[in-house]
Amino acid sequence: MPAPPCPLCTSADTRHFHSDSKRVYSRCRHCLLVYVDCAQHLPPSQEQAIYDLHQNDVDDPGYIKFLCRLAKPLLERLPNNSEGLDYGCGPGPALADLLKAQGHRMKLYDPFYADFPEHLQQAYDFIVCTEVVEHFRAPKSEFDTLFDLLKPGGWLGIMTKLVVDAEAFAKWHYKNDQTHISFFSRPTFYWLAARYNCQIEFIGNDVIILQRSPDRCSD
Repeated sequence: MPAPPCPLCTSADTRHFHSDSKRVYSRCRHCLLVYVDCAQHLPPSQEQAIYDLHQNDVDDPGYIKFLCRLAKPLLERLPNNSEGLDYGCGPGPALADLLKAQGHRMKLYDPFYADFPEHLQQAYDFIVCTEVVEHFRAPKSEFDTLFDLLKPGGWLGIMTKLVVDAEAFAKWHYKNDQTHISFFSRPTFYWLAARYNCQIEFIGNDVIILQRSPDRCSD
C-alpha cells in the first residue's frame, strides 16, 4: 500500500520510513516531513487525556530554564512592547508569562486549554510554539494560519526535537508519544522558510527562529 500524501506539502512522492508496534511512519521525498497517517491519530479526547498528565509547572525552575532556550534568543530580536501569540500554550502558559515580564503583550491560543478563536483574527509581531508543531494533525493548514497571523518582518519561534536519520529515529523516544504525529528535520524547516519567504536560524538542537520577509511574498 502506498504511503499517504504528505500533510505539509501535499506531495504524493512519499515512502515508508519506519514502523513500530503501534504506528507506521512515512517520509515525504519533497519536504522531508516524517508523519503518521491520520488513520492512526488518537481521537481528540484521548489526545487531551495525555496532555492532562503533563506536569509543566510554571514554578518549576527546570521548566523555566527549558523555555528560556527559546525566550532568550527571541527577546534579543524583538522590539520593545511587541505583541505576541503563544500558539498551543497548554494549561500553564509559562512562556507567555516570561515574555510579559519583559514588557511584551501576549495573547493565548490552544484548541484544548485556551480556545479563543478571536485571537486568530489579528496580526502579531511574533508567535511562539513550544513543543507544539509535532502535534499538528494538518501541518500545511497550521503553518498557513501561523504565517497569516504574522506581521511583515515578524518572528516565529519554535521548539521541537528534530529528525536526524532513520537509524536514530528507530531508537528515538520522542516518536513514542502517541500525540506526536509530525516530525521535522532541518531540511523540512529550510523548505518551510522557502515556502513562506523567511530567514531561518537554528539555535541549539531544538530551537528554530524564522523571520517573515517584510514584503510577505510567499507564493
